[in-house]
Amino acid sequence: MRKYVPALMAALLLPLLAGCGGNGDKTLTVFAAASLQGPFTQLAKQFESEHKGVEVELSFGASNDLAAQIQQGAPADVIATASTKTMDQIAADVTDRSDFASNTMEVAVPAGNPAHIRSLADLTRKGVKLAVCQAAVPCGVVAAQVFANAKLTVHPVTQEVDVKSVLTKVSLGEVDAGIVYVSDVKTAGPKVTGIIIPAAVNAVTTYPVAVVSKTAEKSLAADFVTLVKAAAGRRALAAGGFAPPSRS
Repeated sequence: MRKYVPALMAALLLPLLAGCGGNGDKTLTVFAAASLQGPFTQLAKQFESEHKGVEVELSFGASNDLAAQIQQGAPADVIATASTKTMDQIAADVTDRSDFASNTMEVAVPAGNPAHIRSLADLTRKGVKLAVCQAAVPCGVVAAQVFANAKLTVHPVTQEVDVKSVLTKVSLGEVDAGIVYVSDVKTAGPKVTGIIIPAAVNAVTTYPVAVVSKTAEKSLAADFVTLVKAAAGRRALAAGGFAPPSRS
């Protein structure tokens, strides 16, 4: 059984999880941006079926938190981030890096859209409660670019640690709207409604994946990266609302 470790606790708990070994003879630890939870969970299951005796441990969280854990020596084997800039910051700690997907932003509102949000401009209305990601994480960076492109100034009531936290605020009706990835709206189902952001003002983020240099499982890690980039990976990502990488 795969274990899901909160990003902020992973550095402390993963050595213990790896030592226990779970149901497998080997453990492959994958750090991935929170927005990748759907497709990577599916790919981890496929990887385990194709590599008998291997258990995939998935740790999802904000890309910058995951990168910081890698720099601090967390025992990860693979890392996938929601921006190339974040991966650039740990370039000395990874190998076999390549881009595998891209994402754009969308406005998410609670089911029924009680605040009657119809466009980006509506997010500037007085009294509208908006959630965004913190400025340091990729979803916050891309959202800020969208507002800059649209020449809009917004005043969020909350800045969350990652995109899934923004989506949760929206789905629970704690805010009137949130800026999330297209993929998050698609996987959220009926709990939220998406409002398309025009391409002229939208922004793109590219997702890279890499093998962690210090891994003791270089072959397995490389195999997982290969799966992410292979046809099965592309299908899982497309089903989750991701687009192909904007650059190779």
